[in-house]
Amino acid sequence: MTTEATRPVPLYGPDYAADPYAVFDKLREFGACAPVELAPGVVATLVIGYRAALEVLQDPETYSKDPRVWQHNLPPDSPVAPMMTWRQNLLYNDGEVHARYRRAINDSFALIEPFELRDLVHRLSDSLIQGFATRGEADLLAEYARTLPLLIFNALFGMSDEYSERVATAMAAFFDAESPEAANHAIMDFDGYLRELVELKKKEPGQDLTSWLLEHPVELTDQEVIDEIMMTMSAGHEPTTNLIANALARMLSDDRYYRTVSSGALTATDAITDVLWNNPPMLNFSTHFPRRDVDLHGTWIQAGTPVLISYAAANTAPSELPAGPRSDTGAHLSFAAGPHACPAKQPAVLIAATAIDRLTSWLCDIRLTVPYDQLTWRPGPFHRALTALPARFTPIAPDQKGTNPWHESRSSSTPPPRTYPET
Repeated sequence: MTTEATRPVPLYGPDYAADPYAVFDKLREFGACAPVELAPGVVATLVIGYRAALEVLQDPETYSKDPRVWQHNLPPDSPVAPMMTWRQNLLYNDGEVHARYRRAINDSFALIEPFELRDLVHRLSDSLIQGFATRGEADLLAEYARTLPLLIFNALFGMSDEYSERVATAMAAFFDAESPEAANHAIMDFDGYLRELVELKKKEPGQDLTSWLLEHPVELTDQEVIDEIMMTMSAGHEPTTNLIANALARMLSDDRYYRTVSSGALTATDAITDVLWNNPPMLNFSTHFPRRDVDLHGTWIQAGTPVLISYAAANTAPSELPAGPRSDTGAHLSFAAGPHACPAKQPAVLIAATAIDRLTSWLCDIRLTVPYDQLTWRPGPFHRALTALPARFTPIAPDQKGTNPWHESRSSSTPPPRTYPET
């Protein structure tokens, strides 16, 4: 029987988007776990305690990642369906199947040289900065933080830049929880494009993630490659966008950073670490399903029902955090933990730090045009995403003295082909 005291708390709508941490504070009255509603009619258990979160993340014998035991209860037009429906990738599978998918992803990302990725971020960052540097103002979300990861992942997967808008629509639909019709349409369109991409790379392989997944010794099927790419793009684009934007918002509104954007006393990496602890790009995710009825830190959870981890609430759980300085980036849960921890956290941090450094190097007096507490956030149960990030700066021009983003980037020779070692 549901009472007022046990009624699921909504994680959608403008009030939650404006201040999710106020909601988390209320949820702590339930204990380490709390009943929530992800979308109308979609109820789940949200783990908000740090120790309870680690217990779930590190216990695949008790908690499965496969949603097929539950997803028949999910309305097909639910706005959260794209994020909670089974696919053939490492996010939604367990055991040997998961290990096979993860090996393909890990090995493929290992073929990306960090210095090449940094050069790619430099080149693409400069191309975007050129578009607004002469104006003296920009929406750093729409014109930089949201667009840059998309261009980067386009390049890494061997996609053409002309498909940026098409992929951007699909990525937003994965995470926005307000338009199920648009979400389903966008995902179908994205799926169609990925099929075209896979067919192209089968005929014309290159030095890109799509080709490496197709060539991997675990012999993924075409559908598995498509699902792996869709997962990697969705798990890479939106969180990386939010990581860049949220860290920039923190830097440009905090005097400790503002006075040192060019001097470097507090760096972009410091801001990123702060965000990963206190305002992570994904507030809640890591959906699990208990294989049996369980008692999780005093909360009884039925088998086969969704259990989500609140990275944000767990990271800020009173008296539950591990001993040591909060600068320890390995202790926060923003990249999850256990066998399903994010396999690309190092590239994600490299991309975000490089993007922020590049922007603040060229536009060293950049500042927000509104106070931090007047920034607005997109609604949705999963992400922590700004709607805009307006900023001003001293304009720069292509013909000014000294270096600027219009100068041709350092050229590099074509890297040698990379292939998997024989096993």
